[in-house]
This record gives sequence, structure tokens and C-alpha cells, in this order.
Amino acid sequence: MSDLEVVALSPTPEQLRYTFGGGEPLLTVRPGTVVELTTEDCFGGRVRSADDLPSQVCEFPYLNPVTGPIAVDGAEPGDTLAVHLVEIVPARDWAVSATFPHFGALTATHNTAMLHDPLEEVVWVYEVDRERGTCLFRPRKGGPEVELPLDPMHGTIGVAPAANEVFASITPGAHGGNMDTPEMRAGTTAYFNVNVPGGHLSLGDGHCRQGEGEVCGTAVEAAMRTVVVVDLIKGGGPAWPRIESDDFLMSTGSTRPLEDAYRVSQHDLVTWAAQLTGWDTLDAYQLVSQAGLAPAGNVVDTNYTMVAKLAKKYLGSGATVADGVHDRLRETAAAYLAQR
Repeated sequence: MSDLEVVALSPTPEQLRYTFGGGEPLLTVRPGTVVELTTEDCFGGRVRSADDLPSQVCEFPYLNPVTGPIAVDGAEPGDTLAVHLVEIVPARDWAVSATFPHFGALTATHNTAMLHDPLEEVVWVYEVDRERGTCLFRPRKGGPEVELPLDPMHGTIGVAPAANEVFASITPGAHGGNMDTPEMRAGTTAYFNVNVPGGHLSLGDGHCRQGEGEVCGTAVEAAMRTVVVVDLIKGGGPAWPRIESDDFLMSTGSTRPLEDAYRVSQHDLVTWAAQLTGWDTLDAYQLVSQAGLAPAGNVVDTNYTMVAKLAKKYLGSGATVADGVHDRLRETAAAYLAQR
């Protein structure tokens, strides 16, 4: 791996993007390139204390910045962009979370209109200990503190949408975007359908950790130092983003209502399992029904995200994705970490 190509991307504040689609790439790489990048938190680093209310210190709608786009040489519509997350490390010794008026799963929103008052806007600041791998929750109104393990992930990752559409970075969809699934952690490979030449990968919205559903609307939000390997599979672009870990295959669905997001993710996983094994669709449907999992991504954004998840051990050794690209990218990641 001495010929491993490594490039860096650390955008200035002016270079951060707030959409998927509609922008020229900041970087163009060859397939197989390792990219070392930095991302800002969803507040653009402006929320630093309990007194920094997002509604006062942030400029709407400039929230949820992403780093990118990154174009990949040779990527054409219908291809598959494979993005292996090598490393996700908090960039600071603090992170923040908040409740917003009119945002979150357990409050009145613009879509769920109620006459009662919205929830109070409150900020929590977490101490991040990268050496110990923890973040500290301090209740704002008293009670025991809780030390939580770090489980870094990217809430927002995706490619440019099809048909020259432009989506706000807060919106998840078939292009990826703000899916907010904790499954998007280091060691996984994400697969996206290429919609425009180059693919135009962007990512951001780092979380030190997040519960399934992101119920209050924010996770433990943090700037990140992230390393990815970007690769290209000719053809086979999935209709919805997919994720592969060492042990699981996962399909995503992002839409409203929540049950349709569930259906989209389950449908994709069933058809994917049938394709990989040669099973009849109804046989795959039966197996997924009995062995599948369904973790929530987010239930607070403009669209909701559900994940359908199946252990690879149930599919047999012959059910490999794209000739084993995940394992190959894991080897590339290991070689990068060994020589760094």
C-alpha cells in the first residue's frame, strides 16, 4: 500500500455548503483515494455555552453545514459510490445539544400545529474526553451526571440529487442527506447511487453519539476530523442509500409518513437479500421478517429515516456485495492507519 493516495480537505467557513446539489466540487479524486477532512458541527461552531441559544447566535437557514462536494473521477449516473468511513474523531473537547421551539419529536411543530406553547429553548454542553472515550451529560436543573461512551457518527452524508435538484442539507432522501442514523459510524461502507457526473459526495453533522430517532432534534453535536476512502463501482446504483458493516447489511428509507420510510427501507433490504442470494422475493421477505431489525434514523427532520438491518451470517458466504468491496476498503483503511 506504499502507493496509497491520501489527500486533505479542510474547508474555510466560506466554503462550507448547506445543500446537496447545485455546487461545484471543492476536490476531485480518483477511486480508491483516502480523504482526510474536517467538518463543522450543525451550528457552525457558534453554540459554545449554555447561553448561546441557537435562535440568537445562528443565522437561519444556514445550519447543518457539510464539507464537499468531492467529485470522483469516472463516476457516471447509475454507478455506485462506495464511501468507507475509516475514522471519525471529535475535533474539540466539548460538544453541544439543544431543544428548539417547534422542532423535535415531542413538541408542537409547524406540521403538527398545536395551541400550547412550544418547548423551551435550552442548550446542554458536554465535556468530551477523547482519551477515555466519553462525553459527560450534566442536567441543567440538577440531578446525577451521566458519563456516556463516545460512538461518533455522521448524521449527514450523501451525493448530489438527480435531475439537477437541490436539497437543503437538513433534508434526507434518496440521495442520502441528513439521515441521522447511528449506523453511519467508522468501519462501515455506505453505498450511494451516482446521479451526476462525479457523484459529488458531501458530509457533515458529526455526532459524538446519538440515540435512535434523535428524539429531541439534536444529538451530541460536534466538529469532527474524519477519514474516508472513496471508491467507485461501475453500475448497480441503489435506489436508496445502503450501509454495510462487518456483520450487517442495512437499507435506508427517508420520507413521510414514518411508516412509508419503514416500508421503503424494508422493501430495499428484501430485494437486496434476494439479489445477493438468488432467493425468490417472497422467501427473502420471509427471512427478513423473522431476522431483520429496524432501527430508527431520525423522526424529526423534514423527512423521517428508517433503517432495515439484517445480519450477514443469515445470507451465507456467497452473498457478497460488489465482489467484496467492503472488505477491500477495510484493508485500505488498515494500511492507511498503519502507515500514518
